[in-house]
Amino acid sequence: MKQLSVIGTGVIGNGWIARALANGWRVAAFDPDPKAEARTRAFVDNAWPSLEKRGLAKGASPDNLRFATSLEAAVDGADLIQENVPERLELKRSILAQIDAAAPPEVLIGSSTSGFKPSDLQQGCQHAPGRVIVAHPFNPVYLLPLVELVGGEATQAEHTERAQALYQALDMRPLVVHREIEGHIADRLMEALWREALHLVNDGVATTEEIDAAVVYGCGLRWSLMGTFLTFHLAGGDQGMRHMLEQFGPALKLPWTKLEAPELTDELIDRVVEGCEHQAAGRSVSELDRRRDDFLVELLGLVQKYWPEAEGLEGRI
Repeated sequence: MKQLSVIGTGVIGNGWIARALANGWRVAAFDPDPKAEARTRAFVDNAWPSLEKRGLAKGASPDNLRFATSLEAAVDGADLIQENVPERLELKRSILAQIDAAAPPEVLIGSSTSGFKPSDLQQGCQHAPGRVIVAHPFNPVYLLPLVELVGGEATQAEHTERAQALYQALDMRPLVVHREIEGHIADRLMEALWREALHLVNDGVATTEEIDAAVVYGCGLRWSLMGTFLTFHLAGGDQGMRHMLEQFGPALKLPWTKLEAPELTDELIDRVVEGCEHQAAGRSVSELDRRRDDFLVELLGLVQKYWPEAEGLEGRI
């Protein structure tokens, strides 16, 4: 039975824990917060019904989780280590250097960072810096399969290849990012949409609820199967993307978007917070988590029937 060692047990760290347990792995976790273990076990209990619906691996059990009393004890016996401490570069460098010093050089170390480049994270690692890579997942980690893998200056091809195999063993779909860039791929796309959404609220064009509706009932349904490029390819009719670009390409010069974020004033913050609280309608975050998970379990069951391998297109993402 493989072991995932998790350092830092916030929402993302706990998501990794739940996913690994569901896939029949042992998990060793460390977090200096004395309340961390209770929070993690409650998190796993809340996620487990959704994981059962998705299907558990042989030997899967929440009982395969242990909390260690130190970082060094947590990484002992690891097949893969996942770092999930807060998004502060100096903190991540410090923790990764500790992990690098404690773990055998052949054990890969993935960082869940949403924005930092792996070469920046590898600084301070003296033992085997090349095995420190970005392994960026998406919330909820225990259900969403994408993980972005990014190697740094010291990373060799064999590190990336081993990482692909290990994350596939966690039932994930690894996406290798071939060039370091802040925010990787998916977060850069989400950030662009987020900035535009803030402008729409700030300019009084739409409420948070109306903007979310535009995604939920429109483009989001197509994106969940085809993404951006293939969706636009279909928009070109029989001639595909070439005709789409000929027809709609000139619109790229029109002032349709504002990619710079608006000033985050107290007024804008209040409007966004009040809008989201209206959408939540008194439901707690844990209630909304369960509702989201129920939806994702059903949606994943559907879209997997249309993923490339279902059409015999093996080796595609």
